[in-house]
This record gives sequence, structure tokens and C-alpha cells, in this order.
Amino acid sequence: MSDYAGVPGVVETRESFDETTLVVDPARLVEACTYLRDEHGFNVLSDIAAADYLGWGEPGVAGYIGTATGRDLNAPGSQGLARVPDPKPKRFSVSYHLLRVNDDPARLRVQVWLEEGEAVSTVIAVWPAADWFEREQWDMVGIPFEGHPNLVRLLMPEDWEGHPLRKDYPIGGEPVRFSDED
Repeated sequence: MSDYAGVPGVVETRESFDETTLVVDPARLVEACTYLRDEHGFNVLSDIAAADYLGWGEPGVAGYIGTATGRDLNAPGSQGLARVPDPKPKRFSVSYHLLRVNDDPARLRVQVWLEEGEAVSTVIAVWPAADWFEREQWDMVGIPFEGHPNLVRLLMPEDWEGHPLRKDYPIGGEPVRFSDED
């Protein structure tokens, strides 16, 4: 495990699957990212990924079902023993996947937790590639990035209502229109 004790705003450090995650106070995200770029050499932002944990940890959550020997997803009645997952600190997580590309390559995840409507500052000044990554998370999950110069839809049409990757987005299809119908 690398030493990230001096990173501003770190509230928790986790090691899992050979990757380090620094959970950072959202108010200090830009400061932490600037420090990681300048002091630890994380010169590439490879992705920003948001996740919606609405209903996480409540009874009846799908998944987290299995046994010590695994499970056969194709066999009926193979659910095993259910386990309710640990609760999350807030509804949304936003993870910044960083790379250090030099003689000492490394990967790092910086994560912030947000509630509904809570904004996080843009990191475009730290890594210009954040521009489209932040727009994608705004478009699909509804995470507002404060200070973003052009926070408009990237994938969905401008008049689209809602954010399709949120857990509370209505599930249902658009009616199919065939060309021979009037």
C-alpha cells in the first residue's frame, strides 16, 4: 500500500482487489486531485464513474446471494443464503480513476459520496479530459459538476427528461414505430 497520508481531504483509505481507493471530502476534491497529480505523479484521468445506491442495504436487494461453493445461475432454486450488503454513506458515489504513467506506474481511485442534488467541483483544471467524463455523468446519472464550462447533455437528446442510469428512472420502453404505420 502506498502512503497517501498527505493527500488533502482524505476521510478513508481502502485496499481491495489490488487497488487503492481514497475517499475524499467532496469540498476538497480539487485540492486532493491537484496534490495527487503534482506530488504523486498521477498524470492521467482515465475515467469518471458515478453509481446510484438508492435502496442499497434494504431488505430484498437482489444479488449478494451465494454459498461457499458458488452458485449455478442456470439452476432453479440455487439462491443459497442471502446477505444484505453494508450501507453506503450517501446515495451517489463518483469515482475518479487515475493512472501514473512513468517509471513507477500505478492506479488509484479517488471517490466522493454525494446526496441527491449535491454538487461536486469540476476537475477540468487538473485534468482537461474530465470535460466529457463529467458531462457523461451529468447526462446519465444527474451528478452536477460545479464550475463546469459546458455542462450539457452528451449522449441523450437535449429535451430528454431524467437521467437513465439512476435507480429511480422509470423502467419501460419507448413505443416502436414501424415505417408503414401512419
